[in-house]
Amino acid sequence: MSSERYELVFSEGPDTAEDVVVVTATGQAGPGGHPVYADASGIVRAEISDQEEVRVLASGGGQDPARVVRVRALP
Repeated sequence: MSSERYELVFSEGPDTAEDVVVVTATGQAGPGGHPVYADASGIVRAEISDQEEVRVLASGGGQDPARVVRVRALP
């Protein structure tokens, strides 16, 4: 079951700080056919499956997203 909003939790590993970004549904589908979510700026974009698997999508050149990304559904 998909949510309209998620928190994406970015970190480089267990002993590093986390960055949390809230994303909302865009109405678009990603390369895997799952919904695409974006933050308010449109820079952070991610495809999230119904199993809450995350694929961060490039929105511009030079992006280097964190290696560890977790997702949390928001009400």
